[in-house]
Amino acid sequence: MRLSGTVYSEVLNMDTGLTIVTPNKLQKGEEYQVVYLLHGLCGNHKTWLDYSMLPVYAMGRKSIYIMPEVGRSFYTDMKYGFSYFTYITEELPAICKSVFHISSDREHTAVIGGSMGGYGALKCALTKPKQYGMCAAFSSGCLFLKEDLHQLRESGMKEEFVVRFGRQLVTDFQAMFGEDYCWQPQNDILSLAKQAKENGLIPKIYLTCGTQDYFYNDHLRFCKELDRIKVPYTFEEWKAQHDFIYFDDALKKAIHHFSL
Repeated sequence: MRLSGTVYSEVLNMDTGLTIVTPNKLQKGEEYQVVYLLHGLCGNHKTWLDYSMLPVYAMGRKSIYIMPEVGRSFYTDMKYGFSYFTYITEELPAICKSVFHISSDREHTAVIGGSMGGYGALKCALTKPKQYGMCAAFSSGCLFLKEDLHQLRESGMKEEFVVRFGRQLVTDFQAMFGEDYCWQPQNDILSLAKQAKENGLIPKIYLTCGTQDYFYNDHLRFCKELDRIKVPYTFEEWKAQHDFIYFDDALKKAIHHFSL
């Protein structure tokens, strides 16, 4: 079953897009695993439905896939904008549990995303490891956010930076973090990983990146940082670029990896 429409969010104070994919037959009384599947920078709540084989992967299984919409917010509570992180991690689960018979156990709850959505998935899972027992992140952006924000402060709107990242992304970061590009540990994946390690509860983490992806070297470095702070993870790489041919393959592998 595939459902696409809007839901009213009290946190966002507006209607917002939502797509849900379920197994073709929902069994009465069956409690289903839930997967929050997050879109990338240029996507929306229908992107995974439109560009992947998700409906096929969901058939005959016991997982319900929830796909929200967050614009270009990087799943943050923005300084100038909407509180998308609060919506995703607090209000959205409550809405979905009121409609579908989905599990509340962390062992049956996953958050998955690609690119910006990969960053969002890691942020959700490492911030709230009591809520998410599984996390899969594909070719994630902003793995070293502190350095990115420092570079923005130093470079501003210099042409080489705009050419590399795009003028809109610079504006996006101002909306998220303010004109001074203020770094805060609650938005930094490595800081959150260290905190989860210190608290003794870490979700199962599955990372992938294509060897021809422009984020590939960042992922190799990120894995070394996780090794250094002794946070366990699984990392897979293969010849691929930053596109939905790769993202669809990564999604299939993640579903198999976690037996979703």
